[in-house]
Amino acid sequence: MKALLERAVELLQQAGAAYGDIRVREDRRENLAVKNGRPEHIAKSESAGFGIRVIMDGAWGFFGTHRLEESAVENVVRQAVAIARASARLAGDPVVLAPVEPAVDHYETPHEKPPFDVPLEEKLELLVTASKAMTGTNVKLAQAFFAAYETRQHFASTEGARIEQHIVQTGGGIAATAISGGDLQVRSYPNSFRGNFATGGYEFVEAMDLAGQAARVAEEAEALLAAPPCPEGRRTIILDGGQLALQVHESCGHPIELDRVLGMEIAYAGDSFLTLDKLGSFRYGSEKVNIVADATCRGGLGTFGYDDEGVPAQRTPIVEAGRFVGYLSSRETAPAIGRTSSGTMRAGGWNRIPLIRMTNVNLLPGDAGTLDDLLADTDDGLLMLTNKSWSIDNKRLNFLFGTEMCREIKGGRPGQVYRNATYTGITPEFWDSCDAVCGHEAWRLWGTPNCGKGQPGQTARVGHGVAPARFRNVQVGVKA
Repeated sequence: MKALLERAVELLQQAGAAYGDIRVREDRRENLAVKNGRPEHIAKSESAGFGIRVIMDGAWGFFGTHRLEESAVENVVRQAVAIARASARLAGDPVVLAPVEPAVDHYETPHEKPPFDVPLEEKLELLVTASKAMTGTNVKLAQAFFAAYETRQHFASTEGARIEQHIVQTGGGIAATAISGGDLQVRSYPNSFRGNFATGGYEFVEAMDLAGQAARVAEEAEALLAAPPCPEGRRTIILDGGQLALQVHESCGHPIELDRVLGMEIAYAGDSFLTLDKLGSFRYGSEKVNIVADATCRGGLGTFGYDDEGVPAQRTPIVEAGRFVGYLSSRETAPAIGRTSSGTMRAGGWNRIPLIRMTNVNLLPGDAGTLDDLLADTDDGLLMLTNKSWSIDNKRLNFLFGTEMCREIKGGRPGQVYRNATYTGITPEFWDSCDAVCGHEAWRLWGTPNCGKGQPGQTARVGHGVAPARFRNVQVGVKA
């Protein structure tokens, strides 16, 4: 491996590259799904290769191959250089990279039980047990999921960086689908869309106690069938952690990606309302809203040692007391705001170029105590639990979210269950309506393993730390 890296750097320097790097990456993944007590899906995959980026004549070139051998390096360098020179004929301003101190380091995410070492039979037994425990008259579909990802990466640059990383990520969850009288309702745990994920080992899945939560999940799915629809109007709402994590992802995480703001990466899902003139002055939300992008917090799905440009993981302020103060940036985009990179460039695989991606975009805890404390402080409102659907425009302004479950709050206590609850808003107005965020004891990390961006498309695994929060005068009950 070392010979392959050093040969690539040598050839890039001989070609006269202004900058060049090589990223060798090996990926393993495993996905398991159980339906109604029987294994439905068992998939394992491995992928390995390397990609080379180069700047020639002020423009980027990239090329990759699955051939992990020194003899392949010369051709990959030649192709990357040719692409860069061709790109330079049509490029605008030359690429300028913000400086970074070249690192020589090794990083590994902490984990206790390597998920790929746990016998398949043991993992399936856990899922089968959880699936069988979701019983009910109208529960027609009882699903349980497990997924694990492992990445080993070697990075070297013409500036002298030499970095090795080993990232282990694990997760899973359960979902009960109840059907009766032409209606269908789903209840999930610990989150929708196959559960929750973290950097960590199999111990993270064991700690979820999927089988222990299964009966409650099934009961709530049944209860939703008999529940009335959420009434329409303007209400005070409290969002639980799972729903608030997606709210942060869509209305906070994506619009702060500086490549979207600069128009460099907009074809997949649009640009952003957070234009450069808003940095440092724009009122993003109330004084209760404090957001950071933190790639260093233990267990976050967006946690790592270095990004794919060799920039160290860091904690970047995004919103301070409601004021917008920072972007997710790269070495190329950071000079546009007079800063250095915030270390957020990551690629979906060895055959993809790095893009600006979310790390752990976290809403910091407030002073409202536990969820029970916040409920007790709310005389009239709605508690909305677990995402069911979402829609947001290409500038990340206008949104409509649906939740699996909703509970009416009366006199500080949750009561009537509603089904098919939705709420809608405009991003800065919505965050300005936030008047309470629960404290450290209610704060936790949530993982999003399927964040899409780029063409060709790339999937990133990102995280969000949140505690339940309250929002006033929000429009609810709008039919999608």
